[in-house]
Amino acid sequence: MTERERLEKWREQMGKELDRVMGFWTQHSMDKDYGGFFTCLAQDGAVYDDLKYIWLQGRQVWMYCRLYRKVPRFHQQEILSAAIAGGEFLLSYACPSAHSLKCAFVVTRNGQAVKIQRTIFSECFYVMAMDELWRTTHEERYKKAAHEMMVQIVHWVRVDPSGLGRVELPGAAQVNAMAVPMMLLNLVSQLCEGDEEMAKKYEEVGTWSVKMILQHLQRDGKAILENVSEQGQELPGCLGRHQNPGHAIEAGWFLLQHAIAHSDDSLVQTAVEKFVMLPFLLGWDQEYGGLFSFQDVDGHCPTQLEWNMKLWWPHTEALIAFLLAYQKTGDQRLLEHFEKVCEYVFSRFSDPEQGEWFGYLNREGNVALTIKGGPFKGCFHVPRCLYMCEEILSQLLDAKNKT
Repeated sequence: MTERERLEKWREQMGKELDRVMGFWTQHSMDKDYGGFFTCLAQDGAVYDDLKYIWLQGRQVWMYCRLYRKVPRFHQQEILSAAIAGGEFLLSYACPSAHSLKCAFVVTRNGQAVKIQRTIFSECFYVMAMDELWRTTHEERYKKAAHEMMVQIVHWVRVDPSGLGRVELPGAAQVNAMAVPMMLLNLVSQLCEGDEEMAKKYEEVGTWSVKMILQHLQRDGKAILENVSEQGQELPGCLGRHQNPGHAIEAGWFLLQHAIAHSDDSLVQTAVEKFVMLPFLLGWDQEYGGLFSFQDVDGHCPTQLEWNMKLWWPHTEALIAFLLAYQKTGDQRLLEHFEKVCEYVFSRFSDPEQGEWFGYLNREGNVALTIKGGPFKGCFHVPRCLYMCEEILSQLLDAKNKT
């Protein structure tokens, strides 16, 4: 099979799978009575819990708007109406206090706060939702909401975290957890898309985020550690030895996007070789296939009970990362790794009978949980991956047609 035929094959499969996945969510997840989305869905799409998780609400609004805006076949009134209803639900109920922009983590079906986490992640996906809603509807109030929250997030991360509600304890290490600068870099990319004014405004935040992510490249460039000190030094104990292959690979394609946008060839190389290839090669299960969820850099048994499970989202990040890296470099190794992951996910995670993907496999690659959605899995990682891969594959084929 020629390279063109391989690319065409995968583009067709990505497109068909995206249609099936989105069909699952549009059929089963919309709450037509209260707005927003159900995400606790069984294998057949039945709602098994009507609690609503704010970060998943934001992700689904973003996903619906992005597809509506970017992919002609999803330019449907049903999708736009559901996205707007989800956005209005967020505006009404995401922040339970009138005096704070701190978001709830989970609310009841009708929007009453149940739990608040002392992190920034609900807020981050609120920003993504509001910015994408503005780009889709051109309503300025959504843009205003996005930028107000972004200012607050940056303040919490870089100036004063007390508004998050975390108590400073004498024995707790000051940690640079990779998820935080990763999310900030992702938000900068979202807010600055096609907007020179925003690009100038958030240039320094983007630069800082890249610097903080690069601190996680440790052990003379041989490991990506999930947690380091605020000064970029390795931490003691399990916390310091912790590796998350999926997160490292996701950080890799965030860095790669930033490097491409800024014509930074050195960062391109670091992103591809150190944040994509390295954690993939170390994290791939040579016996059963698939990416481990967690690892210990010194080879100790990780303390997380699910460390050797195969979860959906690291594999989606690997697909995006390898294809984007291949598009940028033309390195055939990257296309081969992309195809290796494709073969695994379509044979293991995808549910050809009832749509969407299973999220949780055991080490051997068998389905461990039959649910299609829950507090952590919603309409985001799978459709984002399929949409981005279909788009990149189309760009690669278009480029071949011009040569």
